[in-house]
Amino acid sequence: MASFSKARWLTTTLLLLLLLLLAPCATHAQLSPAFYATKCPKLPAIVHSVVKKALKRNPTLGAAVLRLFFHDCFVNGCDGSVLLDDTPAMVGEKNAAGNANSLRGFEVIDAVKSRVEAACRSTVSCADILALASRDAVTLLGGPSWRVLLGRRDALTASLAAANANLPPPSDSLDSLRARFAGKGLSLRDLTALSGAHTVGTARCANFRPHVYNDADVDPGYAAFRRQICPRVGGDARRLPLDATSPNRFDVSYYRDLMARRSLLHSDQELFNGGAADGLVRLYSANGQAFRMDFAAAMVKMGNISPLTGAAGEIRTNCRRAN
Repeated sequence: MASFSKARWLTTTLLLLLLLLLAPCATHAQLSPAFYATKCPKLPAIVHSVVKKALKRNPTLGAAVLRLFFHDCFVNGCDGSVLLDDTPAMVGEKNAAGNANSLRGFEVIDAVKSRVEAACRSTVSCADILALASRDAVTLLGGPSWRVLLGRRDALTASLAAANANLPPPSDSLDSLRARFAGKGLSLRDLTALSGAHTVGTARCANFRPHVYNDADVDPGYAAFRRQICPRVGGDARRLPLDATSPNRFDVSYYRDLMARRSLLHSDQELFNGGAADGLVRLYSANGQAFRMDFAAAMVKMGNISPLTGAAGEIRTNCRRAN
């Protein structure tokens, strides 16, 4: 009898350990590229149509939408919280240090949501719309495509404190960046590939001023020109392209600029500064296909950061406020 009880205890213990190991994967397993195949079959076409129209009007919105997705996923997971406006009872993420006077593209997500609600009311989350819009923005700018896993639900609230704590500032060192990304389950390879998103978009003078005035690892001619646009005092809102070679084309110019010491941000140049990421930068600068494959894989991985699924959260009807 004693041996039977011991065997049963061992079996129960092993089952419990297995359940604990599988628990983190269970949420991700609920995400599927076919999640809306029957509930909202026109969803992909609607998102693509609206994003394409927006980028035709203003190509810089592609980078803006992509950045929204990054800043959403890095703060409590990919739950659409970055889209929420402040309320009397909640200070959201839009005015966090890394977002204030900087995040754009909200109107693109609003436009998609309006069209989607007309076709499939209270069915598709804002978090999933943002994930799809980001993929389409990259593709329309000449970048890779990937299958977007869907089934996320929307957060009921947002957190200014979490945004301030989790979003990487432009002053980060490579070690700090690696620690932040590792905390989200992302590797050095993911970090280096995802940073390639800076092949499109712009940065504010306030964010690149310290690099072009104070850092030694920057091409002198490159820095001198940027100083003409960005004075030591004032002009904080002035913007310059992160990739001056092809600012609205999703390519590998960003990595070639890093190798030439022509990055706009300190945190970007940290990827090619005698550290662990140098080899990956060299690889991507010479092999666009390797970059495209790694970027697509890293985007899927990032999109799996702590999604709300099942009965958690809600499906917002307006992305800017909880129902």
